Amino acid sequence: MNGTPRLLNRMLIAVLGIIVLAVGALLILLASVPAVGAWWQGWSVGAWSNVSDLFESMRFPGGQASGPWIVLALLLVVIGSMVAWVAQQGKGRANFLVAEEDQGEVPGTVRIGGGVAEQALRAALAGRADLAGATVATYEVRGKPALKIRVEPRQGVAPHALAADVSALVEALDAVIGKRTLVLIHIGSGTRSRFGRAERVL
Repeated sequence: MNGTPRLLNRMLIAVLGIIVLAVGALLILLASVPAVGAWWQGWSVGAWSNVSDLFESMRFPGGQASGPWIVLALLLVVIGSMVAWVAQQGKGRANFLVAEEDQGEVPGTVRIGGGVAEQALRAALAGRADLAGATVATYEVRGKPALKIRVEPRQGVAPHALAADVSALVEALDAVIGKRTLVLIHIGSGTRSRFGRAERVL
């Protein structure tokens, strides 16, 4: 419901995580295993020699070496792409659930924050023993505010019954605020819902 490409986010996070993990493992090995340190010294010398030869091969005819400038340009492109990606995070979130002009006896603007609906629905869902978790967020879809409700039922809970209960809560919210709200109900499963169990009263 937002402008963030989920698949791209997960791929970038996975790549960055693998790089950080590899660097951390290499540093631990360099500090604790002398053989790895000796290998690193020999490998780094050869690698730096290859990089220097590569820069020399990129030299413009009759000019200075252009290799470092090419690398710098590539780094700037990567940095710009990462900044653009970070700027996309959270795009689509809305602050208000209702924002309308009131042309009654006292003209003005009526605004109801999305946090009001989010807190009310979270409080209503928090006490349910058949749920392992619930999150509520307000987004803007095609210029209109909408609610995204994600619930994680425990094992054995009927999804259609849970969806009906959540729909009833949303209808009650619509009656309170006086406006019908766009809603996406997402019934998912996570670690807590797989391994958790509902409490029973005997």
